[in-house]
Amino acid sequence: MSDYRSGFVSIVGCPNVGKSTLLNKLIGQKIAIVTDRAQTTRNKITGVLSRPDYQIVFLDTPGVTNPKNKLGEYMQKVTYDAMNEVEAILFVADATQGVREKDAALLERLKTAKAPVIAMINKTDLASLGQTNEAQEALEKAGFLRTILRGSAQMGRGLEELEKTICDFLTPGPQYFPDDMVTDQPERILCGELIREKALLLLREEVPHGIGVGVDKMERREDRDIMNVYATIYCERESHKGIIIGKNGTMLKRIGQEARKDIEWMLGCQVNLQLWIKVKEDWRNRLGMLHELGYE
Repeated sequence: MSDYRSGFVSIVGCPNVGKSTLLNKLIGQKIAIVTDRAQTTRNKITGVLSRPDYQIVFLDTPGVTNPKNKLGEYMQKVTYDAMNEVEAILFVADATQGVREKDAALLERLKTAKAPVIAMINKTDLASLGQTNEAQEALEKAGFLRTILRGSAQMGRGLEELEKTICDFLTPGPQYFPDDMVTDQPERILCGELIREKALLLLREEVPHGIGVGVDKMERREDRDIMNVYATIYCERESHKGIIIGKNGTMLKRIGQEARKDIEWMLGCQVNLQLWIKVKEDWRNRLGMLHELGYE
C-alpha cells in the first residue's frame, strides 16, 4: 500500500449546473438527490470513489447564491468551508448557460483558494459547439484554472478523463473509507433526502423551497424483513400543506410511492413508509428547526 494515494475534492458551482448528477455518475450510485430546481442540494454530501491504487473523496456542495434566510446562509457556509483542506477543487459550469455573472463571482473567490482548481464544462450534450467554446474562452480568461475539461454528467461523457486529471492531484496517503462505502451519509438522512427529492419533482413552483423532511424513526420489523420508516414533511404555510396533501390525499400518496421505491432499492428490503405534514412557519430562519433537520 506504499504507493496508495488519496485525497479530498470539493465540487463547487452555481445552482443547477449538474454537480449532484456528476457526483452520482462518478460514484456509480445515487447518493445525491437530483432535480431541476435550484438549491436542491442543501448540505455537504460525501461521495467515495475507491480504486485499487487510490481513493477520491468528493464533497458535493450547495450551489452558490445570495442567501435569503438562515438556511441559505448555512448552505453558503457549507460550500465555502468545503474549499478548505482539500487536495483539489472542481468548478462546474453549465455549457448551455455559459459563464454568467454569478459564475464569475465564484471564480473570483476561487482565485485565492489554497487548493488547485480545475474546471468541468458540463451539459455539452445539450449545448452547441459555439456555446461550449464560449464557456471555454471565458474560463481561460480567469487565468488560474489548472485544466478545463468538457463533458456531460448525464451521458457519462468525459468522466474518465476527469477522474484521471483528479488523480494527478492526489497525494500518498491512507484509505479513508472501506472499499464498499460510497458515502458517510446516515441512512436516516438519505431517506429524508429521497422523500424531499420526490416532493421537489412533483410539487408546484411555489412550494419546494419551503419544505424540509425529517425522518423521525426507522425500525426493522421482527416478524418480517420490512423496514418501517416514519417521516415528517415540514412546510411554512397552511396553504402549502393543502397542496402537499393534494385532493383526497393523492399528492402525498404519490410522493410516498415514488420515495418508497428508491428507499427500498437503497436499503435492499421492503419498506413501509408513513408520511406526516406539519406547518412550521418560517422554519428556514429557525436555528432549532435547522439543527433538527440536519443542517448544522
